[in-house]
Amino acid sequence: MPENTLSLALLEVNNLTPALLAADACAKSAGVRLLGIESSDGAAQCIKLVGTVAEVLHAAEAGKAAAERMKSLAAITVLPAPLDVVHKLANSKPVFSPLLGLYDYRIPLENHMSTSNAIGLLETQGLVAALHATDDMLKSSNVTLVGKEKIGAAYVTIVVKGDVAAVQTAIETGKATVERLGGKLILGDVIPRPHAELAALLPGG
Repeated sequence: MPENTLSLALLEVNNLTPALLAADACAKSAGVRLLGIESSDGAAQCIKLVGTVAEVLHAAEAGKAAAERMKSLAAITVLPAPLDVVHKLANSKPVFSPLLGLYDYRIPLENHMSTSNAIGLLETQGLVAALHATDDMLKSSNVTLVGKEKIGAAYVTIVVKGDVAAVQTAIETGKATVERLGGKLILGDVIPRPHAELAALLPGG
């Protein structure tokens, strides 16, 4: 189906970790394509999906439900067959912000993480608790560090991978460390079998 006949759904979710979990739910729910996740240099993350109107709406509703289960705010907008210029604007190239040290848009990478691993996501507000929690997570179980993701406003998400049990242990350890230090824990969770389109948004680790 030509790109300009497809519809575009925008699912806005507060914070990166809930957005990644919601994006996984979107990708697994219907025959849609996950374009990426764009940040507005703050907590809000915009998940972009293309497909038929019915497909993108179904997928976005699955993602919204996943976000709300994590107590995160979420909102859906669907653009039926947007103009080509709007589609290009929505799917523009990522822009690097030297001030924040990050790209504003996460798009699929060629060398991405395998979907055979579970991934663990630990999001905090503040770097000290995130780094301390990372050290404790890596020492607590047989997991590998995938990377550190930032979205501005001091929000940091640590991503680890491994088998499901190891990742669950690591995330519980990380959450406990953040709480012990008095840090601000946004969310810690595990995706046992990440969808290939979500895995493509994360570095290979």
